[in-house]
This record gives sequence, C-alpha cells and structure tokens, in this order.
Amino acid sequence: MITKGQKINDRYQIVRTIGEGGMANVYLGYDTILDRNVAIKVLRGDLSTDEKFVRRFQREALSASSLSHPNIVEMYDVGEDNGLYYIVMEYVDGKTLKQLLKKRGSLTLSEAIDIMLQLTDGMSHAHDSYIVHRDLKPQNIMIKDDGQIKITDFGIAMAINATQLTQTNSVMGSVHYLPPEQAAGKGSTIKSDIYSMGIIFYELLTGELPFKGDSAVEIALKQMKDPLPDVHLMNKDIPQSIENIILKATAKNPKNRYNNVREMYQDLLTALNDERMDEEPYKYKYPEHEIDDETKIMKPIEEDGEEVIATPIVDKEIKKTNKWIKILGITAGVIVCILLTVFFIIPAVTDEPDVTVPDVSEMTVSKAESVLKDSGFKVASKIKEVASDDIKKGRIVKTDPEEGRSIKKGSTITLYRSKGVATYKIEDYTGKNYIEVQTLLESVHGLKVTIEKKNVDTSRSYDEQEIVGQSILAGEELKKGDSIILYIPDITEVYPDMQAEGWSREDAEAFAIKYNLNMSFVEEETTAFEEGKVIRQTRAAGSPIITNSNITITIAKKPVEEEKPSVSEEPEKEEKEEDPSSTDNKNTTTTTPKTDNKTSTKTN
Repeated sequence: MITKGQKINDRYQIVRTIGEGGMANVYLGYDTILDRNVAIKVLRGDLSTDEKFVRRFQREALSASSLSHPNIVEMYDVGEDNGLYYIVMEYVDGKTLKQLLKKRGSLTLSEAIDIMLQLTDGMSHAHDSYIVHRDLKPQNIMIKDDGQIKITDFGIAMAINATQLTQTNSVMGSVHYLPPEQAAGKGSTIKSDIYSMGIIFYELLTGELPFKGDSAVEIALKQMKDPLPDVHLMNKDIPQSIENIILKATAKNPKNRYNNVREMYQDLLTALNDERMDEEPYKYKYPEHEIDDETKIMKPIEEDGEEVIATPIVDKEIKKTNKWIKILGITAGVIVCILLTVFFIIPAVTDEPDVTVPDVSEMTVSKAESVLKDSGFKVASKIKEVASDDIKKGRIVKTDPEEGRSIKKGSTITLYRSKGVATYKIEDYTGKNYIEVQTLLESVHGLKVTIEKKNVDTSRSYDEQEIVGQSILAGEELKKGDSIILYIPDITEVYPDMQAEGWSREDAEAFAIKYNLNMSFVEEETTAFEEGKVIRQTRAAGSPIITNSNITITIAKKPVEEEKPSVSEEPEKEEKEEDPSSTDNKNTTTTTPKTDNKTSTKTN
C-alpha cells in the first residue's frame, strides 16, 4: 500500500495519487535530490510476482527511456524498492486527451489537426528508434494548458502487450483503438500505431468512437469486420482531404495504410490546402479483409529465451461465449417458470389493493406523516433534505414514491423536507481562468456573472483570461439569480522603442511573429548605427499593438566604400590665370548626392 509521504528508493516522496489503472497506479512524487516534481508509476502487486513479466517490463521501459522528443513524456528512472517496481517520469501538469473530449465533446478542425501533427511527429521519432507503442489512446495522451501534447506509457504498453491479450478486463480500456491485426493475434507493427491514431483523429473530430459494443469481443469483431462510419454523417464540415487521412490510417488491411507515420504527418500538413479540398475519396488498393475470417490460436514464441503468450482475444472469448449460450439455453425454461410463479401466481394469491400516494407537499412533517399513515402507508424514519426555491424551509417538498403513484398498501414512503433556497459558497477565484469559472457559476449554480476589465500592476505579467479580483468575497453565499463580477486584467500591449533598446532584425522578426504583425524591413546605409540594428520604426513606441497591423522597420547597413584613384592616375594640375571678374579664385567642385541602396522584405 503506497501512502502519502512514503519514500521510494529513499529519494522519491509520494505527494498524492493522480491516477489508477488496471496495470499500475500513478502518483505525483517529489524528487528530493533534483528538487522537482515527478510522476511515479508503480506496478500492481499481482504483476510484480511474475518474474518473466518483470524482466520484460524493465527491459522495455529502459529502452523507451532513450526517447527524447517534445511530445513524448521523458522517462527518468526505472527501479525496484522492496518489491515495488516503479518508473519515474516527467510530471505533466495538464489533463488527458480523454478528459478534454469528455468536457468538450468534439474539437475544432484546427485543434484536431494541431494535436495530430504533434502526435504523428512524436510517434515518428519513436518508430525511428524501433519502438512501437501498441496502446495509443486518448487516455495515454496528456495535453497541457498551452496546447502541447505529451505521449505517455511508452515501455509499459509494450511490456504488458503480451499479457493484456489474454485478459479481457485489461483489453476493455484499449479495444476501441485496437487494430484488426492485433485483435486477430497477428502481432503489432508501426502500422498498428497508425490505425490507433486514425481512430483517435476520428474521435477528436466527431466526439464519438466509431465502434461500440457491450463487450471487448464485440468491439474487436467490429474493428475487424465493420467499415468505419462516415465522418460526414457526424460532421458535414469535415473536408474530403481530412476524411481521406482517416480512411487511409484506419484501413483494415495494413497494406492500405500509410507506410509510416511520417507520411501521415506530411499528409496532415497539406490537408487544408486549396488544391486538396475537392480531392477524390481514398480508394483501397488491396482487399480490406485479408485477415483470416477464423482466427487461430497462436503457439507461444520465444523472445530472448522468454516465452511470450500471444493468444488472440477474439477466438478465446467466442468459444467461452458459445459455452455459456448453451448453458443459458438449458436453464431458460426453468427461469421462465420461476418468473411466472413470482410475478403472477404468488401476487394473485397474496395481492394487496393499490393505494394512491397523497399530495403532502408544503405540509409540516408531523402533518404529512399523519396523512400518509391514515392512507395505509409506512413512513421512513429518516427524512431527507433538499433545497427548494418555492417551498418554505421545514415543510415537505416531495415524497418517494411521488404523489399520485398507485402502490401497494403498507409500502414505505420517504419524506423530503425543504432546507430553504439553495445557496452556493463563493470561493477565491483569483488566478483562475475566467471562462471556466463563469461557466461553472452560470450553468451549475445559476448565478449572473459579469466580466469587467481592471487596471493591474504592470510589474508582473498576467494572462488575459486570468481573474484578478471579484466583487463577492470568498466565503459569502449567493443563491440562484444573484450577481457577481469577475475582474480580468486590462492589458494593452504597446510597441517598444526598438532603436533605443538596441534591437536587431532577428529581435524584430520574433516580435512580429509573437503579435502576428505584417512587418516590412528596409535597409539604410549609415555609420551612426551598428550594422543590423534597428534605426527607426513606423509605429511609435508606446502605441498599442493591434494584430495584423502593418509596420516598417529600418535596419542599419554599412556604407559601401568608394574606390579612390591612385596617385599616378591623378590628372596634372593646370595653372590658370586668375580671372579678375571672378569673385573667388578657388576651384569649385559639385558632388552628386549618392542614392541609398535599399532593399525591402516582409515578415508576417
């Protein structure tokens, strides 16, 4: 039993539980040596006794620890402490993609493509390192508040793969994303991960799983046999190019899928280009059902001297299901007879007349009990309390069963007493996202929420959706219909003085990208400024920044030096007689102003 404050390996201190699964539990931990938060996954005790499994788990986990990619959770440590087998990983402060889908339903097209680009980029890196995930699903993908995703459960997914195929309960969490060849016991390849990513893409865009069922076997059979539902029926705004990516990734026959994840990534990059909007639906080159109709039991295979069970779940579970169908068929007649006796014969002999439950709402408790007992009912000793906007506090709101129902005489009635108008205790919302708080207060508690901007201390930075104050103090109670004001920072970004601050062209380009500006550059020859530095800007320092506005930046350029004629090439000076009529006996030279060479570029 892992407890709060417990130390693993005399280094990782348990802070709290952050997730529980069929194979392992995950804890938020604190690395006392490196002074950082970590996620610690500890294998369940029943698995830690399987020596072969432990060896595979350690080898696969250590292999996955070599992965280093922005979209893959980094693995720091693998070890064992007094029988506890654990993996220490990067702690991701966010939610799983599954939690996001439950909250949002479907995502926008741009959001889904952004997530899939990150997912395919990360998985391409893993496949380049000869690592197949085998258990890709939204539950194994974390998403941070800034939109960055992190793929989790590398190594563990591979280590448990051979075991989970023989355990129906373990498969249930993954079977919705299980490739047909994996359900048929044909093993996993990089194309198996591609299939899972196609199912994830479908779910991101529609908010639904394409294949559902009452059991793992039923869903697995649909993965193998049923065509993918038309995404246009779920979302008519999805372009054909996007549907083609899903169709190609989720082909039943691996030959019809992408050859590798990098191909899928490149397809996603160009999916919304104009020339692809009206492309033809993807046609499969090879037959879709080359997987055998009857799945056979695979013999155990040896891997590094270890036996790995690869029994397909479909065949095993179908045989088990058929056995139970026969048993149920034999006992069906007996069950029917029992039911007829219980519901028809016995009630006919001992039948009590039905009595209508009277309306006791707005009565006192004692009065309601008296009325119900006079009607032939019993009253439950425990009275439940509910909030009510209409019924006075202490009076009866309703009964269970409700008034007007015809039930047997002598039945027990539960009373619900009013505890008055429902109130909600206000919390301290500062620092939280105002959209989430407003949604909670309005939709759940029925409050009227107003959002107002407020001047803030500019010495620190604020998120534009961050709550910086509220009109009702924490601890006060409000009832449905009451009002509260949430204050967010009145942030107006302004242009800096790029010349005074010594900005370079690279600094200005980064600024343009950050604020989505249409920035143009011109060069001007000068010795007054260092080459490559900003000389001037067309938007005054201190003026507000407006997205998509135009600004021109002048960059210093070193003047081109003119070649001076050599002494031998100088023309001989001719003596001239002074002209008495001239007001100046000196030579006069006229210099034509040189035109600055300027070039122009544009950053958007």
